[in-house]
Amino acid sequence: METKQLERSLTLGSVVLFGLAYMTPIIVLGTFGILAQMTDGMVPAAYLVALVAMLFTAYSYGRMAAAFPVAGSAYTYTRKSIHAKLGFLVGWAVLLDYLFLPMAIWLIGAAYLASAFPAIPMAVWVIAFIVFTTLINIIGLKMANTVNYLMMLLQFLVLLAFVALCIHYVAGDASKPLWNLAPFFRGDMKLPMIMAGAAVACYSFLGFDAVSTLTEETRDARHTIPRAIMWITIIGGLIFVLASYFVQLAHPSSQFKSVDDAAFDIAKNIGGDLFASIFLIGLIIGQFASGLSAQASASRLLYAMGRDAVLPQSVFGKLHVRFRTPVNNLVICGVVALLALKLDVTTSTSFINFGAFLAFSFVNLSVIAHYYVRQRRRAPRDFFLFLLFPLIGMLADLWLLVSLDGRAIMLGLIWLALGIAYLAKLTGFFRREPPELHFVEAEG
Repeated sequence: METKQLERSLTLGSVVLFGLAYMTPIIVLGTFGILAQMTDGMVPAAYLVALVAMLFTAYSYGRMAAAFPVAGSAYTYTRKSIHAKLGFLVGWAVLLDYLFLPMAIWLIGAAYLASAFPAIPMAVWVIAFIVFTTLINIIGLKMANTVNYLMMLLQFLVLLAFVALCIHYVAGDASKPLWNLAPFFRGDMKLPMIMAGAAVACYSFLGFDAVSTLTEETRDARHTIPRAIMWITIIGGLIFVLASYFVQLAHPSSQFKSVDDAAFDIAKNIGGDLFASIFLIGLIIGQFASGLSAQASASRLLYAMGRDAVLPQSVFGKLHVRFRTPVNNLVICGVVALLALKLDVTTSTSFINFGAFLAFSFVNLSVIAHYYVRQRRRAPRDFFLFLLFPLIGMLADLWLLVSLDGRAIMLGLIWLALGIAYLAKLTGFFRREPPELHFVEAEG
């Protein structure tokens, strides 16, 4: 008989590692120029605002992961705490994030490699990323976890070297003090610019929610996943704030030859051409590690929806007999990523943001529905934990959602309309509930 349970093999450290790999800490350098221009040279302030906003949503994810330690993330939380049909639509919307994020990650990595090796077509790099990450994820998370350890170590070393060289560069210039509040607060700072930068900086935090899809493969998930989510958000946020602070000191201006590769110019300035090459290697390693985790999370969201027969169960709801991984879904993620051969980074990433912030909003709402409304947790302490905190998180996420550009919102609404049409077909024009598979959690 085919098993419907994923193997529990991940520890707290493994889950935190997967979340940090998904976030790709070194991306703080890759996007530095864009944020510096948006905030007029106050990137650390934008990351600090983003960290505070994301902590509320991370708290809500932890609460819901403890209540429902199963695969599915925002889809499962909304379905079980609010309504099955709404859960389907949230799952449909979040597919924009999970399905297209690996594609965007691999596309960015391929673009870096194509610029370094112009004789090799970018399509070759895109396909190489897809093939290698798919094979690793098919073999299983234990192998992916080992690969992640190595790539995360190299990525952190490059990031640490970059920050160390920035400190050395600033310390050698008497006109640039090592401790300066200007990156966080200035008399001429413009709050709307900081908030706009924070909206973009929030995209770097997507890894904290991704690990909630790994609950069925985590030991003692009810305690491990909430702790991991908060640790990932805090560690990732502190890395972003501190790294951007020292880079901002080394380059206080918001003017660059090109904002897209501003960190390369800074790398050359503080460490020469050799370090700029090392930095490029670190970025590629970071993109590969992030793509590995993103594809793993996407395949498990598809598995949760397929297991409930919301998506065709014969395709999406099966595990490989030997590897016990959702092979069909991993291959589907790889096929979707082939669209990167025809899309640019801007177009591919525009699909992601709508689904992410919509999912975040409903996870916060799920905490209120599950704990405050259904369980009637109304003590004074519970008012803050189960009503005020998630409400703040939801309002912050909705603000981020409406701050997206018009094209992203339009694409997101079109995708959502397609989801409503599919739900109508699935439920006989909403007369019955979407199908759900009932199963018993296994800790073994």
